[in-house]
Amino acid sequence: MKELIVVGFGGFVGAISRYLVAGWVQNASNSHFPFGTLAVNSIGSFVIGLLAGIFQHAIISPEVRLFVFIGLLGAFTTFSTFSYETMMLLRSGVVWEAVLNIIVSFLLGLLLVVLGYALGQAI
Repeated sequence: MKELIVVGFGGFVGAISRYLVAGWVQNASNSHFPFGTLAVNSIGSFVIGLLAGIFQHAIISPEVRLFVFIGLLGAFTTFSTFSYETMMLLRSGVVWEAVLNIIVSFLLGLLLVVLGYALGQAI
């Protein structure tokens, strides 16, 4: 139960941060291109990489890891987690799995958005 509260609080902070940052960037861009989403995904990817590097040899409590990686960054952007997991596959020397993860994640995600959209319009 404690873990759920920690992840939930991190998610609360991450979701609000995503809303504020993405909205600010999008409004500042004065464009239809999704610069806000690009910004939070880019920031999240950099931060998860930075913190993973810092925490690699540090003794960090499981609660802090849950709060930061799963809750905060998970709600701020799931793209950061995808990027981190792909990097770890590459670092482990399983390049084929990393490439497969990229291709399948992109194509499956796009396909499911299209299918979901079509289903939503049909209802």
